[in-house]
Amino acid sequence: MHAIRLHAFGPAENLVHERTEDPEPGPGQVRIAVAAAGVHLLDTALREGVTGGPAPLPVLPTVPGREVAGTVESLGEGVAGLWLGRRVVAHIGFAPGGYAELAVTDVERLHEIPGNLDFAQAVAMIGTGRTAMGIVQFADLGPSSVVVVPAAAGGIGTLLVQYARNVGATVVGLAGGPEKVARARANGADPAVDYTDPGWPEKVRAHLGGRAATVVLDGVGGDVAREAVGLLGPGGRHIVFGWSGAGVRDGSPYLVEGVSERVLGPVMMRRAGGPDPVRTLELRALAEAAAGRLVPAVTRFPLAEAASAHRALEDRATIGKVVLEP
Repeated sequence: MHAIRLHAFGPAENLVHERTEDPEPGPGQVRIAVAAAGVHLLDTALREGVTGGPAPLPVLPTVPGREVAGTVESLGEGVAGLWLGRRVVAHIGFAPGGYAELAVTDVERLHEIPGNLDFAQAVAMIGTGRTAMGIVQFADLGPSSVVVVPAAAGGIGTLLVQYARNVGATVVGLAGGPEKVARARANGADPAVDYTDPGWPEKVRAHLGGRAATVVLDGVGGDVAREAVGLLGPGGRHIVFGWSGAGVRDGSPYLVEGVSERVLGPVMMRRAGGPDPVRTLELRALAEAAAGRLVPAVTRFPLAEAASAHRALEDRATIGKVVLEP
């Protein structure tokens, strides 16, 4: 098969498209003919040799990637034959191997893809979608909510805007540049404003006509978060799930005592509850997409252009979820 391999930590150019051995499924595993592989900002940090949160550095050489969708084409020992030939999506965890034509994962990680979703959309929902479902658990959104979403044209931001609009909330979408602002507006943000414009907070206040924000759903941090928190009224909440504006590598969130609440992975899982909270959130995300209530935005790259995908993601030149297609 062909895959993207990383032989040395460093820049995006170190991602090499080359031929390598086909992976073999072990007991309780399946092999997937990959049609779409998700790219995450964390992947760019791991590529450089920087750990991010609980993710360990891979042993080199490695095939990066943790989110795949495709068709089951081979079964390991003990796997029911009904899986063969099914369209599936899976988050394969910290085990690498997604940026490839073939990937192996445990059968219990699989979800059958609803018939109305394509492979790239399914990949977006299994990772980004489950995170969005984890975030909204803390927001208590409804018709009286005024929600500020920084990075509203990003993978998570797109879904948060749609979710908030679906429950009747007023959504303020922040995005960088005219194209992304237009995309946020098309998703239901009203107003949608360009956070690279120094006067954007006053534009939002004028549009809201005296209403204050009730919640900021913040995955950006930095100056954008500081200005967004300034829009909150008494009792407003700043829900922090990342700080991409500061970078995965050496950044830190913008936090305000008594206002900010960090809801990273373990906190989301505890709130989701149940015997398998990760799977609970994945099922919710796929169900929302299957029903048409959430429509992920996707930027697609050929598998061989993984280096370009990483550079575009790092340069904020993408909209929605970045996906590689073999």
